[in-house]
Amino acid sequence: MRFDILTLFPAMFSGPLTESILKRAQQAGTIAIQLHDIRTWAIDRHRTADDAPYGGGAGMVMKAEPLAAAIRAVQGPAATDDEHAPADQAPVILLSPDGELFTQAIAHQLAAQPRILLVCGHYEGLDERVRAALITREISIGDYVLTGGELAAMVLIDAVARLVPGVIDSESIAEESHSDWLLEYPHYTRPAVWEGRPVPPVLTSGHHGEVAKWRRRERLRRTLERRPDLLNRAAAAGVLTNDDRRYLAELGWKEL
Repeated sequence: MRFDILTLFPAMFSGPLTESILKRAQQAGTIAIQLHDIRTWAIDRHRTADDAPYGGGAGMVMKAEPLAAAIRAVQGPAATDDEHAPADQAPVILLSPDGELFTQAIAHQLAAQPRILLVCGHYEGLDERVRAALITREISIGDYVLTGGELAAMVLIDAVARLVPGVIDSESIAEESHSDWLLEYPHYTRPAVWEGRPVPPVLTSGHHGEVAKWRRRERLRRTLERRPDLLNRAAAAGVLTNDDRRYLAELGWKEL
């Protein structure tokens, strides 16, 4: 899978994208990450990519010409603002506080794409005409405002890349938090007792069936305690079994 990042500040990505799992995935050729400096497509000698907003007001706005030129150049010859554009064009995603809230489900959707283009907004935002003509999706990583879309792009890349086959062992992500609207169960490792706190005996019993049952119930209990809103979504999606419902009812959960 390939990520193309369009940004005014490419140096911001030098650390997070070149360490740990993302580094290994790029070295293995499982994912590719390309940075594109939007100022490269500015037409004046100062490489100006922003200007004051029409109508007045604080801050600056990203200019239409260099940003549109960058998107079209990176997208390739098929890039177009036609609403009937080919379905196989890479989606152009704007990281914006106005976008739909990023979720694990969206991460799975994007991980199935061979390529995505990420546009990092900055300042007060970008010229609305580029938004209307060339942006195909807008995503927000939370209900708060950052200084720019760069950090949001890093979060999205990390969440999506780890779901690309071959980046992480599939067993490691099968039951993690939010994979099925349930939070993940607790984890323990050696020593068996730490500062007087023992590992739950079931985990050292060698009984795989009991371990699986304990882990399932811990996921249910933890979700009820920390994110009860997710349980109704899990129920609506058919994730909860009758045993799950009985256990949750014992803990005080009332299904809506």
